[in-house]
Amino acid sequence: MRAFAITRTLALFLATGVGAAAQEHALHAALPSAGPAMSEGKTFTEAGGEALYAQVCAACHQAGGEGAVGAASYPPLRHNQKLASAGYPVTVLLYGLRGMPPLGRMMSDTQVADVVNYVRTHFDNPYGDAVAPEDVKAARP
Repeated sequence: MRAFAITRTLALFLATGVGAAAQEHALHAALPSAGPAMSEGKTFTEAGGEALYAQVCAACHQAGGEGAVGAASYPPLRHNQKLASAGYPVTVLLYGLRGMPPLGRMMSDTQVADVVNYVRTHFDNPYGDAVAPEDVKAARP
């Protein structure tokens, strides 16, 4: 009789989703955090060039900007002479290029300027002439 009651209670939990929620909570508690959650919706919520790079760009271009080759080719941003022209990375972000989607369309003018300025002044890139949000607005489709 007792086994029947336990089985019935377990079936009730699973039917109501309580068991699944408990399992999911236990799974997330057991796994180490991979960092901050991704943005949700049709726009990125991160603020600042470093945060945007970490959440949006680093998965392909790598944390240190070294790029990667595998299922696709992701160009390095480290020592990238194409970044000397501030308009180049703005255009790539807004319009895309080859396999690079137009991710800048999911960013505000300020976010695009922030991530472009971050990439152009990090990864051993010496390009200090800053991009302003107004420059991004003028380049938008």
